[in-house]
Amino acid sequence: MIEAYMQRFTASLNDTVITDGDGQELGHDQAFQDLTQYFLAKKSSANVFLFGNGGSSGIISHAAVDFMNACGFRATALTDNSLLTCQANDFGYENVFRQPLKTMLREGDIVIGVSSSGKSPNIINGCNYAKENGAYVITYSGFKGNNPLRSAGDVNFWLGAEDYGVVEIGHSLLIHILTDELMKHHTKP
Repeated sequence: MIEAYMQRFTASLNDTVITDGDGQELGHDQAFQDLTQYFLAKKSSANVFLFGNGGSSGIISHAAVDFMNACGFRATALTDNSLLTCQANDFGYENVFRQPLKTMLREGDIVIGVSSSGKSPNIINGCNYAKENGAYVITYSGFKGNNPLRSAGDVNFWLGAEDYGVVEIGHSLLIHILTDELMKHHTKP
């Protein structure tokens, strides 16, 4: 049972599909090299905004700390309880990430949206708003290959697994690969 789960996890990671905004598949090594170079080029000018629901919210909260603390980026997880409940109350839950971006996002910022199913309206709305307003958008999704988040970003990571655990831990690991690469280029003050 455990070995089978570990094999599914490993296979899912190895089979991760990374695409660009035009749906063209990118090689794993090249995608991470390109992302690392993009982030480094934007380090002094871009903010990094991250969002997700449930378990994905925990992943992006951790990632925001890593981007800021270990990599030296201005990074914000848009998951503060007061912020979420205010936005949900005033604008509907489908807009809890879009609305803060309307105030904080600047052209050239980086947005990371994470959704296991890739079907969460609030994640899709936030990513679409960001892309329409000049942000560089990175998405992480799983489950069905035709989920709408899978094509919403400039770079899209998709794990074709049906297990929440496999997809969520896979997303966490994929984000860690990026922050670990960026950490190599950061000198802590």
